[in-house]
Amino acid sequence: MFPSNNNETKKLISHAYNEVSKDLFGIGTLSMKVSIEANVLTLQAKHRRAPRSIVLEGEVPSLKQEVDFHLSLLYKKKLRQKLEERTDWDIEAVLRDYDAATQRSFTNIVLRET
Repeated sequence: MFPSNNNETKKLISHAYNEVSKDLFGIGTLSMKVSIEANVLTLQAKHRRAPRSIVLEGEVPSLKQEVDFHLSLLYKKKLRQKLEERTDWDIEAVLRDYDAATQRSFTNIVLRET
């Protein structure tokens, strides 16, 4: 079943996304915009910079980049799990791109069409 394009659905998605952020980084997002178009949910987020991240970036930039990559994979996995627990959506894919320089991310959740 596809989610309805209403405020309650968008709140549910935003809360799940922020919970994952808090679980992984100890802090939530600065801003979030959710849009729903047919079977694709798009989340645009502006993240807070974690203090650990600033230190790591200054000392070992290549390690920070690798950590960001793996955290993004973990983020997608945890977000998918949360949404599957709370909804009846048949999630086909969670795609996420994160830009460390601007702290912005775009996440697309693709629902399987039946």
